[in-house]
Amino acid sequence: MNEIFDPLNLLLMGIAVFILFRLRSVLGKRTGNERPPFDPYSKPDKPNEQANGPDNVIPMPNQTAPHPDAPPEADVSGDVVIDKFAPEGSALNGALKQILSVDQSFEPEPFVQGARAAYEMIVMAFAEGDKKALKNLLSKDVYEGFVAAIEDREKRDETIESTFVGIDKAEIVEAALKGTTAQVTVKIHSQLISATRDKDGEVVDGDPAKVSEVVDIWTFARDTSSRDPNWKLVATESAE
Repeated sequence: MNEIFDPLNLLLMGIAVFILFRLRSVLGKRTGNERPPFDPYSKPDKPNEQANGPDNVIPMPNQTAPHPDAPPEADVSGDVVIDKFAPEGSALNGALKQILSVDQSFEPEPFVQGARAAYEMIVMAFAEGDKKALKNLLSKDVYEGFVAAIEDREKRDETIESTFVGIDKAEIVEAALKGTTAQVTVKIHSQLISATRDKDGEVVDGDPAKVSEVVDIWTFARDTSSRDPNWKLVATESAE
């Protein structure tokens, strides 16, 4: 039986062929060399190691690479550093050199800077009654004395309001090596605002509006045979 020719079917077929041809021309054909789809959660490709040679190294903060034409730094011995810090031939000079002989990392200036920082931490921790902070900075005997003073203050329902203004001067005045224990005594001139209040808020000691000049003599010590590099406060004295 002969099929009846339908012009509408022929028209629809032509439209379909035209649309297929346009899609093929726009999307193109796969050749096998297409780039893979981008995955935003995938690890980035490693940079070309050849391109990132020594000239492309990014220095870390506070790390300055030496200039290639710069002369090598002079080797300054610890004895020379101490001679500049304390007069050669003085008792202090000799004691510091004794400490240096058993602790090659010891340097007077960095030690003084560390003592200044420790002084502020200890003074403020005592005022706040922070026993945990004090324990890591004090020897056993000094720690027990500080804790007893804090507990007596708490029993009286007293609190200390303290503001650390700053340190005017800090200097090493004595040093000694007793066996393997190094001791260094520092005289510290500081400025503090301090007032003690009772449970009713009344000032019973000090002045909350006055900056006081304070001079303390503190002795720090460490066992040079120990791997622990930290110094601890072993004695305190107030200079009149």
